[in-house]
Amino acid sequence: MEQSEERFAATLDATGLACPMPVLRARRKLDEISEGDMLLVIASDPTSVHDMPAFCSMAGHTLIMARVEDGKYLYEIRKGR
Repeated sequence: MEQSEERFAATLDATGLACPMPVLRARRKLDEISEGDMLLVIASDPTSVHDMPAFCSMAGHTLIMARVEDGKYLYEIRKGR
């Protein structure tokens, strides 16, 4: 990972967790940070490709970037209201 960790208010390592746990843990972690802050989620479950964007859209958060790196799924989420 080459992104600056300083960009993120929090990081969630959800590797090894199956659906729906990465989304549920992301929701909990987003509750801990302030509006406008960034959360980095690292997941290994391929279904997160569908679940994380849907969660962000429904919950009012912005999915800034989603990518696969070294076999892991990375999501950069900006917390909404």
